[in-house]
Amino acid sequence: MIIFSNNYVKLIEENNKVFLYTIQPNFKLKDFDEVLRKYPRIRLTNFALLKKTLEAESLQQVEIGQWLPVIELEISKDKMSANISVNETTENVKNNQHTILQNLEELLSKNQIKHGIKEIEIPALITGKSYCIAEGTQPVKGADAIVKYLEIPERKPVIHEDGKADYFEMNFIFEIKEGDWLGEKIPPQPGIEGVNIFGDNVPAPFGEDVPLQYDPQAAKEVQENGKIILYASKTGAVENLQGLLTVTNHLIIDGDVGTATGNIQFDGSVSIRGTVNSGFSVRATGDISIESPEGITGAKLLKSEKGDIFIKNGLFGLGDTEVEAGGSIFVKHVNDAKLFAQNEIVIGFYSLGSYLVSDSILLDERNGKIIGGKAVAKNSIITAFSGNRLERRTELIIESLGKQETYDKIQEKAALLKSTREETYELTIKVNEANKHISKLNRQQLQSLKILQQELEKKKMHCDRIDKEIQQLMHAIKNIGKEEINVTKEAHPGTFIRIGKKSSLLNKSKQGKFIIEYGELNV
Repeated sequence: MIIFSNNYVKLIEENNKVFLYTIQPNFKLKDFDEVLRKYPRIRLTNFALLKKTLEAESLQQVEIGQWLPVIELEISKDKMSANISVNETTENVKNNQHTILQNLEELLSKNQIKHGIKEIEIPALITGKSYCIAEGTQPVKGADAIVKYLEIPERKPVIHEDGKADYFEMNFIFEIKEGDWLGEKIPPQPGIEGVNIFGDNVPAPFGEDVPLQYDPQAAKEVQENGKIILYASKTGAVENLQGLLTVTNHLIIDGDVGTATGNIQFDGSVSIRGTVNSGFSVRATGDISIESPEGITGAKLLKSEKGDIFIKNGLFGLGDTEVEAGGSIFVKHVNDAKLFAQNEIVIGFYSLGSYLVSDSILLDERNGKIIGGKAVAKNSIITAFSGNRLERRTELIIESLGKQETYDKIQEKAALLKSTREETYELTIKVNEANKHISKLNRQQLQSLKILQQELEKKKMHCDRIDKEIQQLMHAIKNIGKEEINVTKEAHPGTFIRIGKKSSLLNKSKQGKFIIEYGELNV
């Protein structure tokens, strides 16, 4: 088929290829470009050969391009859309609307496109421009899993201007009973299928799943009405330990700890409705709550290995009482006692003549007082007043390590943790092997197995303790250089302030944030 011919050139189409004859040389490129504009179905594939052929007479045909269809169809790889482009002049499109529409319908039918076909205004088509002719229905992802948990009251004090501390009226240990609701999950839902342009179903992804985070020894899952319900499998105190919801053993003492009870040692949490009498001790692995309105006087030791200690009212130590918490200590006021906490010591009103050691020591910024004694923290100390008008010596100390010292300690602890874990692994193998033959063991062998199991538990606890120390050191690195002692109202003369190796004894009243600036204490 002859596409175009004049005195210089002839363009012929054969098998959808375009060939050029040069009748006379030197047909200008600008004029040839006009030919291409008139016939947009020609797509050049070799411009260099075209230019060379136009410069000299040739009786041999030369392939210079492709002869495009009136309508080109392009289908996306995911089969979710198809585009067309028209290779005709605008004039030809307007003059041949019916033919072009018929060609389009035949093209869609030939390619079996049947879904999501769009209406196209034929007269508005622009030569060479791409138009979407069909679009599939996208699948809709299913809803993600929804998880809810029992809300455990946050342990944060709120002390009002009038001195009332709502915080100290709270139920510190959150007790539940076996079978109580702990949480639930609505599983991820299926999505809505899509349809591609060929009418085929497109699978829809399920929503994202979220696991229920809980201690399997403390709770169980039950399928109910399309939900997964989490129920407590025992009675105790509900806690969130390192992201896992758990229920620890809970011992409730309705009266005092004294001659009627003896000293208390318990694996779990302890709630004491009364007080701890002079000379008596309470030890627990979990939280300890002492709710007597009279507070505590002269108790020997209160120790929580992993939890917090809450003393609803005051603590009168008489120089003998020690309080140790693996978490935090909360007390309304403290006199002549020693308090040690891994996290925070929170005091509602005042500390008098006491020794306080913690990561942070927090008193009310408006009325809190530290008078006498020593407060030692790693991160921050906040109080309204320090010392008194009699210039009683009161020490506020931030014991911070340098970065290199902290890194060295982390490496030392990490090496210890590795060796302890290896020992724990070896003991675990021995215990598991012995348990396989437990029915054949004699009394002496059973006793040896019991000792081995106790040793294994100690090793596991040691690993947990070392790991916690490493985490605390890593947290400390982030806060190096941010340590502060904040006395919001008045630091009386006689207040000794030390941050790291820099210290100062105040000889006049001051207030504000004491920090290290440019290597010096800003006193």
